[in-house]
Amino acid sequence: MILKRSFIALLTLFVGLFFAPLSYSQTDTLKKENPKTETPKKETRSKLFEDSATDSDYLMAIEKASAAMETAFNDADFDGASHHLFGEIKRTQSKLDLILNSLKGANPNARNQQMYRIVLKEIQLELEEQNTAINLRNQNLEKIKSRFIELRKDKALMTLIKDTIRRKQFKKEFANLRSRYKATDSLMTKNQGILNNNKRLTVERKIAVSNALIAVDNKLEQSGISMRKKEYPFLWSINDSVPKEKVAQNIGAKVIIEESVAAYYLSYRAGGLITLLFFMGILGWYISRNLKYLKENGHAENLSLFNFKYLNRGIIIPVAVIGLNIAVVGNLYAPALFIEFLHLILLGLLTILFKNQWSGVSMRNWLLLLGLFFILCFLDLFITVGLFQRCSFIVINILGIRYGLVQIKTLKEQLYIKGFFKWATILFIGLNVLSILHNIFGRVSISNMLSLTAFISLTQIVALSVLLKIILEIIILQIYTTRVKRGIEKIFDHEHLSETLKKPFIIVISYMWLVVIASNLNVWESLRTSLGSLLSHPNTIGSITFTLGNIILFFIIIWVAHLLQKYVAYFFGEIDDENEENINKRQHSKLLITRLVVLIIGYLLAVAASGMPLDKLSILLGALGVGVGLGLQNVVNNFVSGIILIFDKPIQIGDVIDISSESGRVKSMGLRTTKINAPNGAEIIIPNGNLLSQNITNWTYTDNFKLVDISIEITGETTPEAINETINKSLESLPLVNNAKPSQIYYTSISEGKYKIQIKFWCSIYKTEETVSGARQTLFSNFKAKGLTFST
Repeated sequence: MILKRSFIALLTLFVGLFFAPLSYSQTDTLKKENPKTETPKKETRSKLFEDSATDSDYLMAIEKASAAMETAFNDADFDGASHHLFGEIKRTQSKLDLILNSLKGANPNARNQQMYRIVLKEIQLELEEQNTAINLRNQNLEKIKSRFIELRKDKALMTLIKDTIRRKQFKKEFANLRSRYKATDSLMTKNQGILNNNKRLTVERKIAVSNALIAVDNKLEQSGISMRKKEYPFLWSINDSVPKEKVAQNIGAKVIIEESVAAYYLSYRAGGLITLLFFMGILGWYISRNLKYLKENGHAENLSLFNFKYLNRGIIIPVAVIGLNIAVVGNLYAPALFIEFLHLILLGLLTILFKNQWSGVSMRNWLLLLGLFFILCFLDLFITVGLFQRCSFIVINILGIRYGLVQIKTLKEQLYIKGFFKWATILFIGLNVLSILHNIFGRVSISNMLSLTAFISLTQIVALSVLLKIILEIIILQIYTTRVKRGIEKIFDHEHLSETLKKPFIIVISYMWLVVIASNLNVWESLRTSLGSLLSHPNTIGSITFTLGNIILFFIIIWVAHLLQKYVAYFFGEIDDENEENINKRQHSKLLITRLVVLIIGYLLAVAASGMPLDKLSILLGALGVGVGLGLQNVVNNFVSGIILIFDKPIQIGDVIDISSESGRVKSMGLRTTKINAPNGAEIIIPNGNLLSQNITNWTYTDNFKLVDISIEITGETTPEAINETINKSLESLPLVNNAKPSQIYYTSISEGKYKIQIKFWCSIYKTEETVSGARQTLFSNFKAKGLTFST
């Protein structure tokens, strides 16, 4: 109705504008008909302040109307966002057609129905957003039409429309105005039709999605009910014999159904899978670049010292193992054929990696596990439930129980993380036992689900163990390559480093494993929903409202920030026990700043994720200020001092310093304390505030060389010139002496046949005692060879 009224008003305006009848004023007409007739004379009045329009006013009114139509034309035209919206509507229609066609086939299993439900929910959300976008564009057209109605309030324009003579005077301008009006009216009519058509399609699709969701929910409900009660007769009551032709037909029909469902899901998830493939390609290129650099510089053979188990077998398979593990966890609602196919490919690649590395017994047991899993998948997907299928499942379950009790131990010894295998074995045996019991008493659906979950949980923990080892090998490779680029070829303690790095990864792997198990048991969605409700439930304490999810997210972000600032040095080739002389102090400074930035960003993100309002945050900061005033002065002092040390750089990691009665080499600098390694092996922890408040002697502020001296006494018949020559030659022969800086020789006492001398020379501060000891030995040998007595 609003659209109708707007169009009627619009048409009324322009009918009056272009088709108004020619008319003159009543006074002019009378004068023409009766020229002799005169109106009575009136009192003469000034017309200076009369409200009369001029040609300029009329031109301005026409220009204003023309500008309004031009703006309306531009605003009515669809922009890039609108065309993108129409493209999204077409893509949504394609997805909906695919899923509706798939639903028309035979009744898929519960896992496929769960996938349909998730996809339909996403399509429903897309349709809601598209419908909202169409409504906004309809409202925009209504606003454009209201601009034309506003033109009726322009007195000059309306006066011009009624005055026929004036309208003829502006004939050309009126023609342009009419042309703009027709173009705008045509565009608005066309676009209004497009929007109405898309609106109708979205409404029809929303109805179709709602009906499809009802059908899927009903099937899932029936499936859930059937899992909780007896679906088939007891095992001893079955007496079915199916002809071979019928079995072949059933297998063929199920293959077609599963293929169509998997093909639909593949097309639906194509974007995500291509993105995963792209990132795995970048990872593979990155690994190959590091390996190529080491090979070109003659360090490839040193990789054997790191005991790599998988990266030495090539790059493609380890990267594919990483990608498939991520794909399995990232496609929790995939159809059965798709997810089981991914598992089988993953296990096949693992078999290639295990070849020639595992013992013969372990390899045979692994192949047996793969064979049982493959048969189980085939029976579940393509064989109709009957006596043959149920008995086959029981046989596989019995073999699985025996496998878990006897043969699984050979696999455990070959894996990187063995702790999980105990729980995986218990779960594997328990699920197989439950599967047998449910199968015997006619609850076949839940029996099949338990069997598949048992084998997937066991094989997945093997795959995740390999995944962890590959990731650690990639990190070790990165650290070693970076160190080689810096000129440090020393092999570091990679085993200790791996033990340190694997701890946070084990948490992630545990989560991935539990999610895969819950997904295969068809309880992940309900667990996720329940957990989401618990975490998002608002709680109020006083005037502060918070959710448990925000608090957990707050601590998770802080934990991740601390992990990143702790481990970020490894990616630059820095090791905790670094003690090389050619340590890169500038890089250490950059690392300290990077750590500071990571911590600041982490804490800011944590505060933002907590959902705490700014007014409440100001109260918290006020309380913190009171705490600082009462008892946290030293903590804040040390923190601020740490920031000053990072940017002012009076000392850096690797410097040899003296402070008070302590001396040693700076091992690490934190935001609160600095660690110093003393010569006797002790680690001295000094608060940063103390470093700034005391005098510091930095022996390596400019360079790493120290001036040392040796006092010697020479006895015998010789001359000072010969002594000087012997000393200089001795020092030049020592590699630890810095001969770029000249040595100094001072005679403190000279008598007949007796010389007391002080020698000063430069050497590395990190090897002072070693250099002095070597210099004494060399001087003693050289003077003794000349028949002189040497003493220090």
